[in-house]
Amino acid sequence: MIEMYADRVEVSNPGTPPISVERFIDEFRSRNERLADFMRRLGICEEKGSGVDKVVKAAEVFQLPAPDFRVGEVRTTALLFAHQDFAVMSRTDRVRACYQHCCLMYVSNQRMSDQSLRERFGSRSRRLLRFPLVIGAADEAGAIKADESETSSTRYARYLPFWA
Repeated sequence: MIEMYADRVEVSNPGTPPISVERFIDEFRSRNERLADFMRRLGICEEKGSGVDKVVKAAEVFQLPAPDFRVGEVRTTALLFAHQDFAVMSRTDRVRACYQHCCLMYVSNQRMSDQSLRERFGSRSRRLLRFPLVIGAADEAGAIKADESETSSTRYARYLPFWA
């Protein structure tokens, strides 16, 4: 079911996913493998699970708030939001965007940094102190972690998703 509102689009699918929503970007598993294989052979779908990656990447390119994936008792819903300035985003929205950006960077064999997060939000602002706060909030929430294999310097820090 697709529902359109002034500030968002909600796409709902019956059932619960076989993987957690936090892993939608890096993992894939079909609920019905035989049906997915058949649809792939017909050219209807790709069966490699890159749809969520494409949606999250598009949100970054157009500097939209990060999509929110919610699992209910009988359905899974993806909320896609209209544009919202960084200054009016909630802490939860910022942390979710930071986490999803970190995941996209990781699956692209890169690492998230303060600079890449600034670019994700399209910030050319001189108020750069807010991005380390977002990274700190995402770290505190357990969504990301420092990549200590790169450097121990906080200035040049790189980050990984919590599961990496």
